[in-house]
Amino acid sequence: MTAPVENIRPRHPEKARNPDSPSPRKPSWIRVKAPTSPEYLKTRDLMRELKLNTVCEEAACPNIGECWSQRHATMMILGSVCTRACAFCNVATGLPDRLDPHEPERVGEAVGRLGLRHIVITSVDRDDLDDGGADHFARVIRSIRAAAPGTTIEVLTPDFLRKDGALEVVVEARPDVFNHNLETVPKLYPAVRPGARYFHSLRLLDRVKALDPTIFTKSGLMVGLGEEKQEVMQVMDDLRCADVDFLTIGQYLQPTPKHHPLDRFITPAEFEDYSSLAKARGFLLVSATPLTRSSYHADRDFELLREARTRAQEKAKEKSSV
Repeated sequence: MTAPVENIRPRHPEKARNPDSPSPRKPSWIRVKAPTSPEYLKTRDLMRELKLNTVCEEAACPNIGECWSQRHATMMILGSVCTRACAFCNVATGLPDRLDPHEPERVGEAVGRLGLRHIVITSVDRDDLDDGGADHFARVIRSIRAAAPGTTIEVLTPDFLRKDGALEVVVEARPDVFNHNLETVPKLYPAVRPGARYFHSLRLLDRVKALDPTIFTKSGLMVGLGEEKQEVMQVMDDLRCADVDFLTIGQYLQPTPKHHPLDRFITPAEFEDYSSLAKARGFLLVSATPLTRSSYHADRDFELLREARTRAQEKAKEKSSV
């Protein structure tokens, strides 16, 4: 029996009183085809069978059709309800359920059955947990290593704000890529990421490299929120000072009229400009397109990242031998 509409909890109760800010019509370079392929359906059915959440669905990612058709799904652990209320995000907010102790094993099984070369694992924020979910992340990493030893692992973590020792737990599990998104420029944090702190997130990325220099670090930005070009360039500089290897930049898409208003659509030419500016700053890899998301083409990008590091190391050897 279907529950009465009035008993269905809204995904974003904290945004209910926000004034509506309808998003303008998407330009041609943003539109994507509806997912219909058999592989898409198989990926969806496997996630349902194993009772796994994906950020692809929860965040209403525009690339879900393309990625799931290639059997690439970004799994979202620690539940489907977030303790933060970021103004840009479509993930449900509120009081989360208890941790599922069997989730790590099911994630490992899913990765093995999908036959993935590379997997991205992300999560909701869990400010209610003493370690922010760090031990659960580590258990998931170990489960994937056991079930699919040839698969490389990328984690996209929360900021573990005020969770002493949490970062070390995740780094000790040795993911291949550690991703933590800055999301936007410092000026917009109070409106867009009120529960986060820009310089804490920056220090988190810097600390990963200090703990284990072999782990690739990665961060992402959305544009179209109201930032200025000079501010984006400053974030690039900050990330390079933290020795971040890989930068992603994508278009912000407003999930509902209650979310943070879309300021404007950034043109493909502007994204190319951002890409050139970032590459000039020394990132090993840059992905800057309207549809770029943290885990979009992550398997291909990981190979490019490894190749770029090898080239950089060879250049450094040549210089030192001169």
